Amino acid sequence: MQFGADDLMRCRFAISPLCQTHEAVRTLRRTERHGYHLPWLRRVREALAGLDLSELWLLMPGRGYTPDFLGPPPEVPYAPFEDELARMRATDPAAARRELALSLECSPGAAGSARGRAMLDDPAAAVQRLADVTEAAWRALVAPDWPRLRSLLEADIAHRSRQLAEGGLERLFADLHPALRWTDGALTIRNSVVPARTQELDGRGVLLMPSVFVWPDVISGFVPPWQPTVIYPARGVGGLWREPDAVAADALVRLLGASRAALLSGLEEPASTTALAARHRLAPSSVSAHLAVLRAAGLLSSRRQGHQVLYERTPLGMALVGGG
Repeated sequence: MQFGADDLMRCRFAISPLCQTHEAVRTLRRTERHGYHLPWLRRVREALAGLDLSELWLLMPGRGYTPDFLGPPPEVPYAPFEDELARMRATDPAAARRELALSLECSPGAAGSARGRAMLDDPAAAVQRLADVTEAAWRALVAPDWPRLRSLLEADIAHRSRQLAEGGLERLFADLHPALRWTDGALTIRNSVVPARTQELDGRGVLLMPSVFVWPDVISGFVPPWQPTVIYPARGVGGLWREPDAVAADALVRLLGASRAALLSGLEEPASTTALAARHRLAPSSVSAHLAVLRAAGLLSSRRQGHQVLYERTPLGMALVGGG
């Protein structure tokens, strides 16, 4: 990816629940991605019995192109799943057919199969069916855990934003993924799946999206006219699904004290001092003091939202709560 002066000013982060849903669906078929997600895979096994994901899987070849309209790069830092799904449903049928054809060509016999022909003959109907399947997959596979997933993704973006502020793109890309290299105004992504090519950003910049399910890969691309995007593994995925057992919970209390352990363990999603005080029946001043200690120890991060300051666990805090 060749950066110009304008591109350097147009690098941004976003979180996409729609992208996370499709990467979760892809993970079900990619055994190399299973290592960190075995607890999740066991938990969703029953929900999978009622899902037919075959059309989505047909468009997710092991080597090759997946239609970009399935998860278009977000236009805002965080859009609710419902808004992203509505954008997917509004895909132009002609554009959808081009992308469907390009994807089906990557799997021998897919374009000539009954399902492939049906997609190409009526792309508008195919888009709606794929959106229906995506919505069902979201509700069964991702939505129940979304507060936890979103917290990890937001913590990753907070960390990367600090790196960008401290050392610019060179510092950011040096730590983002081993397959990325930043040299002389160009970002190189080493990928054995995608053929070598050069992409001029032409002032569009790059969208950076952390993902829970993409590990160990890093994904780049999106064909024009889509925003150039890099999807990379979020920090802290290794401790994401760990649940504290009685021994770990007791150790956490002995390490931090009962109140701080309860505050850290209870932060499944961002919360304010006032909300935490009410939830744990503690004085706001006490909660504020405990949060300051946890934040100084690197277990929490904070961000302002309107008139509130919201606290959330960092990847280190997640791992500690998970007994890791």
